[in-house]
Amino acid sequence: MILANELKAEIIRKGETVKSISSKMGMDRGTFYRKMKGISEFTRADIRKLVDILGLSSNVAMRIFFADDVA
Repeated sequence: MILANELKAEIIRKGETVKSISSKMGMDRGTFYRKMKGISEFTRADIRKLVDILGLSSNVAMRIFFADDVA
């Protein structure tokens, strides 16, 4: 399960928007929202791109994307 609020907070902290992030990822904004809501899942490649685009640390990325796995 993804911590969508944490991801949104990181996007805002970096001065980005969902629209700008989804564009940088080459992904439709609707697709990005569905992934954030858990309707579909972020792939490993998606997560790598987000980590790079947002400059997330390993700890932050693990907390956001793998909350159930490490809790």
